[in-house]
Amino acid sequence: MADKETEEQVKTSAIVHAKVWGESPVPPTALAALITAQALRPPQILPLLFPPVLLFSTYLNIYDYKVDAAGLNAAWSGLYMLLARRRKQPLASKFGTRGLIRGTTMGLCTINLVCGGLVYAVGKREGEGDDTA
Repeated sequence: MADKETEEQVKTSAIVHAKVWGESPVPPTALAALITAQALRPPQILPLLFPPVLLFSTYLNIYDYKVDAAGLNAAWSGLYMLLARRRKQPLASKFGTRGLIRGTTMGLCTINLVCGGLVYAVGKREGEGDDTA
């Protein structure tokens, strides 16, 4: 009996942690900083289009549009992940400073995509009722 309760707590806890991550304004800001650090040296125009949108997502989140901000964050994190996966990197450069930052960015994109998508899929906006009929 105790095992079922503990298992239920763990399942609930993982979903709650994912929801809290998806509703937080910090992950899009951190992702914007990492993308900017990669794209400024050498300057690359296309990746530099992502940080303003991610910072706008943070702005929406701060002003209580958490579900919309989570959806925007998830969508743009997924787009950046697709863009970054296209760039090929030699094996030796994967373990340097740039490779570490790139790996951290890709990991953060993945987490933002999953958690933000979860919040957007199951979240309710202010003023939405529970009308099922």
